[in-house]
Amino acid sequence: MSAPPIELNEAVKLRLDAEARLKAGSAPLTNGWSVGVNALGLLHKLASTPEDAVDALKLLHELQVHQVELDLQNEQMESTQRELAEEVARYRGLYEHAPVGYLNVSPRRDIVESNIAAAGLLGTTQDELRGLKLDTFLAPASRPVLNLMLTELRPGRPGGACEVKLIVGKGKGARPLQIRASVTPGGGSFLLILVESSDRRKSVEPV
Repeated sequence: MSAPPIELNEAVKLRLDAEARLKAGSAPLTNGWSVGVNALGLLHKLASTPEDAVDALKLLHELQVHQVELDLQNEQMESTQRELAEEVARYRGLYEHAPVGYLNVSPRRDIVESNIAAAGLLGTTQDELRGLKLDTFLAPASRPVLNLMLTELRPGRPGGACEVKLIVGKGKGARPLQIRASVTPGGGSFLLILVESSDRRKSVEPV
């Protein structure tokens, strides 16, 4: 396993740290980095010749320092991965339990992802929402309004907003729903925020 490329100043710091830990006996436990057969053969050959013994010791030291460097890099990568996983979990929790509805919608208006609040607003579960058309949850007159707003959005520009009618309980009525949207940085989907009326019962109207 080869070490990832690092900048020169980082390489110097890494070597100094490795040498200091090796000298102090506080080097991390080896993670299985192996010394090549050719290097071992050369080390044995040098060690068997008195005049080359010093070179053998130098080579052994270099191999030890290199192994400690690899172990330190591996420790840092594992620490970074843990930190990233914790950060992702934290943001995932904020997304899932946000007090407003969040949707990720494809250009074809398919729901790719939703949070708990969005699923509650649309009257279903997150798993059931995935792959459904957002349009099917809106009153027929509202579907062109949503489509127009989304088609006008562009990556890197301010988002848009529109007010639509959300169908309530198998076509029993509809209530106002504000949708705010923006395009993902790569332009592959839309990010939507759903904000419902503060008075759900009074705002229900015929479809």
